[in-house]
Amino acid sequence: MLKTLVSLGISQMDAEIYVFLSTQGPHKGRSIADALRLYKQQLYRSLNRLQTKGIVNSTDEHPAVFSSISFEKVLDLFFEVKKEQADVLQESREELVSRWQSIIKRDNNC
Repeated sequence: MLKTLVSLGISQMDAEIYVFLSTQGPHKGRSIADALRLYKQQLYRSLNRLQTKGIVNSTDEHPAVFSSISFEKVLDLFFEVKKEQADVLQESREELVSRWQSIIKRDNNC
């Protein structure tokens, strides 16, 4: 599962934290850091990235308890992002090709 997550663009450390939360259930930051032997700064940066992507959730209590969404939902999120990126690229295809041809013509005329 780590390789799959990394291939989707998640860093190795972020993927390890996600897998930990997925397999071990909700945990406080301190226990995640201890289990994975991470500095708290590293851990909280990763948790922030994972939360921003919607892959990890946290409670409002202090200290917060972190949990992961299902792997199926993670895949759905990434499929949606990739689909949106492909749509944007497809929509701008003609303009990109036109610009490329202009560059080629300009360089050939020099």
